[in-house]
Amino acid sequence: MTTEIFYNISKIIERDSKSSTYKFALLRGVIDIIQDNSPYISFLENRVHIPTGLLIEKWLIYYYPILQSHTSIPQINGETNLAFSNQLSKLIFDYETRGGFSAFYNDLKNKGIPEDLQSDFFELAKKLRDTITKMPMKYIGRSISNDFYSIFNYENQIIRKKSTIDIEILIKEFGTFSIPLEYYQAFKILGSFINGQDSILFKWAEFSVNASGNNLSVHKVLNEVLKSPITLRDVKESKKLYKEILQKKGNIYCVWTGRKISNYDIDHMIPFSIWKNNDLWNLIPSDKRINNKKRNKVPTPEIIERQKNLIIDYWGIIYKHQSKRFQKEIQVSLLGNQSFDSWKDIGISQLQNSCNYLIENRGFEGWKI
Repeated sequence: MTTEIFYNISKIIERDSKSSTYKFALLRGVIDIIQDNSPYISFLENRVHIPTGLLIEKWLIYYYPILQSHTSIPQINGETNLAFSNQLSKLIFDYETRGGFSAFYNDLKNKGIPEDLQSDFFELAKKLRDTITKMPMKYIGRSISNDFYSIFNYENQIIRKKSTIDIEILIKEFGTFSIPLEYYQAFKILGSFINGQDSILFKWAEFSVNASGNNLSVHKVLNEVLKSPITLRDVKESKKLYKEILQKKGNIYCVWTGRKISNYDIDHMIPFSIWKNNDLWNLIPSDKRINNKKRNKVPTPEIIERQKNLIIDYWGIIYKHQSKRFQKEIQVSLLGNQSFDSWKDIGISQLQNSCNYLIENRGFEGWKI
């Protein structure tokens, strides 16, 4: 197992395009199965093979309470329903008078699905299998490879209806999938941290719940622990500053193209979604169309180098108008122990280093024109 695998996993989590929670559910499911040390896991050459039915079981566990919840918890962008929403919602409705989620899972694991629900459950299981194998398995890893199924391979088989449907039938009749051995090893070692069960935040929340005598919930504690003092993009000061410049000089230039603009956005050079930072040095005018293309991507060191003179010009203007705030913010965020006397060169160099780290090590998508 190499460090490249860990970088790849980071890139997949951060950079793979996501229009739904499917990729998260796939990774979470695979990690949970590996962490469960399932006896159905097998090894052949350099790949690890796992029954697809185990993933179907995990997805049922993950999505049942989400669809059952009275609170709308969006799981997909641009569409109303998940691919299997109708089938799973019907199952949830059918189990309302039979004991709910726990009763359903007990039937799946032990008794078998009731005879009058078997046909509907069979169609739900097939829909889940098709969704898993044709969507996230196909596309996951596209941030590190142009190939489809670059990490996951799957072997479907003809599914024959059985007189009783339970977890054993899902495991034996719904095919298998495989992942490279190195990914299996990484998930086995660090999977609980990736999924969050052993993360510092989760353990912190668990401690607080126990210390309260179980009067608090993990959910409640996490909501409080995760609160940030910076929750909103704050560009008011920068907008006011650049508006004054526009009135005096009549010219403002897009930081990324160098073209003269009159209709502009204030761009967080390092995106706010990645780093909640409203420092003045991080807020620079950008053409609205360019800013829409950049969105949550990180500028590459190359485009920063190409545009560094304009960036420094804007920094100089900010420094002139807001010298104390600018100096404090850039010292803490970019200069560190370096002397402020060389703030221009050091600032640009550290901005490049920070962006390169976010792209290469953290897996965020780089951006250049």
